[in-house]
Parts: sequence; structure tokens; C-alpha cells
Amino acid sequence: MKVDGGLRPDEIIGLHIKQETTAVKENRTKSDRSKGVFPSGRSASTTESRLPGVILDGHRALRELVLVNGLRIFAEMLEEDRTLLCGPRHRPSPDRRAYRHGHDDGNLVFGGRKIRVKRPRIRTLEGEELELPTWRRMSAEDPLRERVFQQILGGVSSRGYDASLEPLPDEIASRATRRSSVSRRFIAQTTEQTRAFLSRSLEGLDLPVILVDGTCLGDYVMLVAMGIDASGEKHILGVAVGTTESEQACRALFRNLIERGLVVERARLFVIDGGKGLRKAIRTTFGAWAVVQRCQIHKLRNVVGHLPKHRHAWVKSAMRQAWKLGTEAKAKHRLLQIAGQLEAEHPDAAASIKEGLDETLTVIRLGLGGWLLKTLRSTNPIENLQGAIKRIVRNVKRWRGGSMALRWCVTAMAQAQKNFRRVKGHREMPQLVAALEVLITKEENLLDKKEQVA
Repeated sequence: MKVDGGLRPDEIIGLHIKQETTAVKENRTKSDRSKGVFPSGRSASTTESRLPGVILDGHRALRELVLVNGLRIFAEMLEEDRTLLCGPRHRPSPDRRAYRHGHDDGNLVFGGRKIRVKRPRIRTLEGEELELPTWRRMSAEDPLRERVFQQILGGVSSRGYDASLEPLPDEIASRATRRSSVSRRFIAQTTEQTRAFLSRSLEGLDLPVILVDGTCLGDYVMLVAMGIDASGEKHILGVAVGTTESEQACRALFRNLIERGLVVERARLFVIDGGKGLRKAIRTTFGAWAVVQRCQIHKLRNVVGHLPKHRHAWVKSAMRQAWKLGTEAKAKHRLLQIAGQLEAEHPDAAASIKEGLDETLTVIRLGLGGWLLKTLRSTNPIENLQGAIKRIVRNVKRWRGGSMALRWCVTAMAQAQKNFRRVKGHREMPQLVAALEVLITKEENLLDKKEQVA
């Protein structure tokens, strides 16, 4: 209060009290971030996309955003094509080559399915339908076939194919994911692949070793032939369908290989499981050029199949030790001793040891050792291939004919072949080739002497 023109009380004591309103004063110690403002001054409530005209929605997945805007760009590309052919809208041009004819529903392959897209239509000046260049490039079905093929090989069933794909936005309609559509595309893809695979030329392949074995797919026996070249690389040669490993089925397989370029007049080692039909087909087709090695693992299984369980371990150990003795004579002598010990109580087991005994010793007769001996003493290299076949066809529950079994078998083999490596002991392959030539020459000379005596 001011009295008689004097100073106010606050001025007397040297203070100046600032007049303030009753509103709560802003706390300046808080950061600007509490108000949703970045230091640059841009609001944090919405984020502008770098794509022109597109606002990112926090609740929309990036994939859906890319898909929707990608389709928008695709529609613009189609319209550009139409403008180039028909000219700008509402501007008559004497140089135009076509005219607009509305839109139609079209289908494009996307993400393992077909999606429905509005397709601009144009017609030539003569009234014929004309396809837009961009649409022609994008509408091929090849990507869909390949996607179906890879999904099924990966273990997805035809019924579960649709569920294996990423979902689409609700506004985009899709098709070609039902079981029947998936099956048709897989059959078409594998039929072409089977035809090409089984017609490959074998000319120029030097194959001193061929392994042949059968695997069952339902009621069908798939006879598979695999070759090993002089450098140790493995090659799937062919496959034949039968109900058993009969001589006729095996000869049909060999005829196919010869027609495609396999050389007959070449010293060659055949590794087989011991089937009589297969052995006879080899002798009939390749004659004296073929040297046969019976699978030692199959021989063991056959022998112990005639024995009680408590004798299995001893017989397996004794036969394996015999095959490791280093020379053909020692191994044969020991195996005959084992057969003699089993003769009284287990004559069938003894007969199984003696049956084809010499052919279980072929790799020893050839002087092989180390890893190559372990590799070629059995059909394990081709049985690994059969394991891959079983893995890929594991979802097939019903085989509807031999052609279906053949398609699946060839498809599985083609996939397995991509992961092939050279056989263990491949550095010793030159020694095997030389030993085969020497053995064949000896057998030919012996045969000539027998003929002269006769």
C-alpha cells in the first residue's frame, strides 16, 4: 500500500514480488519427450513413410504393407502399358494402336498361390483382344509349380499346403491352394522331371563300378542302378519298376542303360545284394566283362536269419574277422571252418555261408584295401540313396500305380544327387581299374584254355 505518495512496503526493504496467476506453473525440468516431441520438432504420434502418399499403420504387418502397395504399383505399370498403346485418356490420337476395353478379373502367381487382380483390357483397332506386356511377363505359372514342388518335397502334404503359406490381407482373394490343384501341379512338374531324368545320355561316362539294389514303395520294387566313375564321383544311372527283383526287370533296366550309351565291353565291378535274378541278368547282359561283389552285410543277415539269437554275435564277429584276414585264400578257409562248425546243428546257416562264397571275396581278390575296400564290400553307398528316397516319400500313404511310384522315386533321387560326394577311398580308384583289367584278362585266358581242352 502506498501512503502520501511514498514507497510501497516491498520497495522499502528492497524486494520485488512478481505477480503470478493462480494456474500451475509448467515444470521446465522435464524433457520435451514427455510431450511426444523429438528434438527436431517432429511429432512422435504419427510417423510419415518415405513412400509417397503412404502412412504406416502400427497395426499392419510390414508384409501386408509391401503387398498392398506393390499391387498398387503393379496396377500403375499396367496402366502405363495401356497408355502407351491407347494414348492418354480423353485425348483422341490418330497414332493409337488400340483402345481401352474396361477391366476384367485376372489371376497372378504370388507366394505359392494365385491372387485375383483387376486386369486392364485393350483391343486392337480391328477388335481383337490384346494382352498387356507387363501382364504377360507376370502371369506365368512356372513359379507356382516350383513353389508347390519345393513345399511337398519339404514334407508338406497336399492337404496342408494352404496352411503352410503366409496369410494374405482379407481384401485380397486367392485360389489354387486346394488339394486337387496342388496335386495336379506336382504331378505335372514331376512328370516332366522324370521324363528328362530317365532319358539322359550316359555316353562319355567311364563307370568301372555299378551298384544295383531294390527298394520297396508300397507294392512296387524300384530297381536302382548307381555308377561310380574313375574319379570316385557317384552317378544315378536309372531305375526300373517291378514287383520283384526278377531277371526280366533287371534286364529291362540294363537294356535301358545300354540304349542310353552305357558301354558293355568294359571291365566292371558290380556290387549287388545277392539276388539270383539280378545275378543272372548281369551274366546274361555283360558276360565276362562283369565281376560281381556280393554284399557282405546282406550275407551276414542271411546267415544269422537261420540261427538262434544267442549265436548271432559269435557268427557275425567270426565272419567279419575272416573277411579282414587280408588274402582271399585265408578268408575263404576261415569262412569254410565257420560253416563246418555250424553244419551239424544249423545246416541252413552253413549252406548260406557257402552259397556265393567266392563272390563275397571279390574285393579282396582285387587287392583293395583301406577305405575303398570298406566302401565296395557292401551296397551301403546305394542304400544311403534309398534312405533319402524313403525320407522324401514318407508322407505318401497310398500308391496309385507304378507310374506314381516311379515319379516319386526319380524326384527323390534327383534331390538326393545334389548332395552327392565322392566315395571314401576315391584316391584308390586307379588301382581298382587296373586290377579289374588284370582279372578280366586272366579269366579270358582261363576260358580260352578250357575251350582248347574241350
